[in-house]
Amino acid sequence: MKVVVVAGIPGSGSTTVLENTLKELDYLNVNYGDVMLEIAVEKGLVENRDQMRTLPPEVQKDIQRAAAKSIRERSLENNIIVDTHCTIKTPAGFLPGLPVWVLEELEPDMFVLVEADAEEIFTRRISDKTRDRDVESLQEIDLHQQMNRAAAMAYATLTGATVKIVKNHNNQLESAVSEMKSVLE
Repeated sequence: MKVVVVAGIPGSGSTTVLENTLKELDYLNVNYGDVMLEIAVEKGLVENRDQMRTLPPEVQKDIQRAAAKSIRERSLENNIIVDTHCTIKTPAGFLPGLPVWVLEELEPDMFVLVEADAEEIFTRRISDKTRDRDVESLQEIDLHQQMNRAAAMAYATLTGATVKIVKNHNNQLESAVSEMKSVLE
């Protein structure tokens, strides 16, 4: 079965595209962070997601590795979508969302990046009152998407997976869903 990593920066609409796509396809949608949290809770290390970042780095790495292994095991019986971050923007710079030890366990077949124009993402972020999103310039939004592309290609180089970019423009959700479906079928 397939393991497909789907990522997009905040405001790209990756969650919306994914939710609409999976209404018609037989994939198990797995949020990587949720799996990490489940493992940490089972081990008695944390009680909630906010406590995850307080764990020592080596413990976090072990949890990351265990989460990837768990997801890969699920792929023996199901096609899997891994909803995660390709890169994570921090005050100190960008972090890889999928370090090599995760990629080795996960063995993804494909990376799908959901993107939109910087102006669209900017507008979506400031219009979304349900989320507390960072305000970034158009250049910063473009840079984050470029970093995702670079990271996805690096991940693909390490794993032999392919990389597909699905554009999710305003008022064109059906087109993005159609493209995503054609990639996953």
